[in-house]
Amino acid sequence: MAGIMSRIRIVVRRLLLVVVAVLVAGLFLPESRQIPVVGAGSGDWHPDTFWYYPWGRSGVHKGVDIFAIKGTPVLASSGGVVLFRGELARGGRVVLMLGPKWRLHYYAHLDQTVGNGLWLAEGDQLGTVGDSGNAAGKPPHLHYSLVSLLPLIWKADGAPQGWKKMFYLDPLRHFAGGGQ
Repeated sequence: MAGIMSRIRIVVRRLLLVVVAVLVAGLFLPESRQIPVVGAGSGDWHPDTFWYYPWGRSGVHKGVDIFAIKGTPVLASSGGVVLFRGELARGGRVVLMLGPKWRLHYYAHLDQTVGNGLWLAEGDQLGTVGDSGNAAGKPPHLHYSLVSLLPLIWKADGAPQGWKKMFYLDPLRHFAGGGQ
C-alpha cells in the first residue's frame, strides 16, 4: 500500500508541475493587438464606449462597439482556443476565445460565425458583423470585450462596478498597444 501511495504522490507532483508550467507559459505567449473588424479605424467607435454608464441591463458597457456594414469580416484579434461558438440571448451569435496572457476575447452580435475549428490564429476570420441578440434593430456592429482571467487588482477604481475593471480590459488601449 505504501508503494502505491508513493507512486500516486509522484504522479500528482508531476501533474502539478505540468499545470504550473502551462499557466506560466500562457502568460508569456505573444499577444497580437489587431482591430477585429476589417477596415475599421478609430472613427468606427465612440472613444468613450468602454465603461460607459448607464448601459442597459448590464449597468456598464464593458467593451467596445465597432460599427461596420453588415457582413464585414470579423477577424481574430489574437490567436487562441475557441471555447464557445453559438447563440446567447443578449450577445446573439458569439465567439468566445481564450488567448495569450489568459485573456478571453468575446465577439458578439455577429451576423454569421465562420469555421468550426478549436484554434484560431491572429487574423483568421471568425464571423461577420451583424445585429444579432439585443442589437436587433440597431446599426450593425461588433461588440468586442477583452477579459483577464487573472485579476489585475490595481485596475479597480470607484467607477460604477469599478471592481470589475480588474477583469475587463479596455479594448481601445489594447488596440493602441497600451500595456494592460
